Amino acid sequence: MNYDEESIKRHRATRGKVEITSKMPLETIEDLSIAYTPGVAAVSLAIAEDKNESWELTNRANTVAIVSDGSAVLGLGNIGPEAAMAVMEGKSILFKGLAGIDAMPICVATQEDTAIVDLVRNLVPSFGGINLEDISAPRCFDIEEALQDLGIPVFHDDQHGTAVVTLAALINALKVVGKRIENVKIVFSGAGAAGIATTKLLRDFGAEHIILVDSKGVIHRGRDDLTPIKRSMLDVTNPDNVQGGLADAMKGADVFVGVSVAGAVTPEMVRSMADDPIIFPMSNPVPEIMPDLAREAGAAIVGTGRSDFPNQINNCLAFPGIFRGALDVRAPRITTEMKIAAALGLAGLIAEPTPELVIPWSLDKEVVPAVAGAIREVWSSESSASASRREGVAGAAAGAVS
Repeated sequence: MNYDEESIKRHRATRGKVEITSKMPLETIEDLSIAYTPGVAAVSLAIAEDKNESWELTNRANTVAIVSDGSAVLGLGNIGPEAAMAVMEGKSILFKGLAGIDAMPICVATQEDTAIVDLVRNLVPSFGGINLEDISAPRCFDIEEALQDLGIPVFHDDQHGTAVVTLAALINALKVVGKRIENVKIVFSGAGAAGIATTKLLRDFGAEHIILVDSKGVIHRGRDDLTPIKRSMLDVTNPDNVQGGLADAMKGADVFVGVSVAGAVTPEMVRSMADDPIIFPMSNPVPEIMPDLAREAGAAIVGTGRSDFPNQINNCLAFPGIFRGALDVRAPRITTEMKIAAALGLAGLIAEPTPELVIPWSLDKEVVPAVAGAIREVWSSESSASASRREGVAGAAAGAVS
């Protein structure tokens, strides 16, 4: 099947992928009077008296805004908000189909950071969570950080969804090849949102030897063209100060993770790696190296971001369950511990990993419950620990006063 042609055909026939349907019947005068005027006035007054009622009397508790400026869409680049809408609608149906969450695509005609932050802040009364999507680096880091005080989870999926799923796949891939994460050399092609966030999460999980490579080469201490975020990554990457290009970085590496551009990796680069290399070329729609070429060059395990190859390492394995769990417990943020728990939950769904199966299928019905359950459990533990700390401080203060 020609997916490009068929996708345009279907989208044109349906005029997109999403619609709004009603939870309440609207067939009689009584239905109208309850759902709308006059009955709805009582609902509005109840919320006006106690804004927390909006979580019970409206759909807010099950609604996420997918916010994008279209500046970094898939592997297509800065194609703008109108073009981004097709992808955001796709995210919406994944939220709904996989996790039962109502997600609203909101593509904005600005790439001004302050304007996006202000917009999201003003959206809070209508939503239970915010999924930032396809916003270019390094802007995405600052935008997400500026929104962590909203009281609802704000999650940049290109960063953290990618990180969670990559970690899950790597946990199982390392089991297959018999290596430990603290011992392997990992090379990233791409030092944008996904590459930097995934590096941080792998470090949090125990990885000790990671090299980041951007479009100008290896990120090393002698470069004077690094952005502040890339320079800060030198505190935790490239311990041997390797220099050169991607080919230099990949020599002797155990793991390659691609979040960059199509065709960045050659078979010769794969052959230069350590025994039983793990290759995750995840650029979409065309990976850094096609799976057949990687395997012919000696790759033990290959995973891409595509659904038409084995081992699809795609964000859709993470964000529906992460938001489902966060919404269920009204978590105000997504923590590092929650992301690691989500990755472990995903990895744990594969009882016996094989080279062709290191990550669950994207439409596996067990994925969302496993990820959501991990999120709920971690947040409950963190909330209990936080409550204990507050009680301890209060007790100490009371003792000091007495």
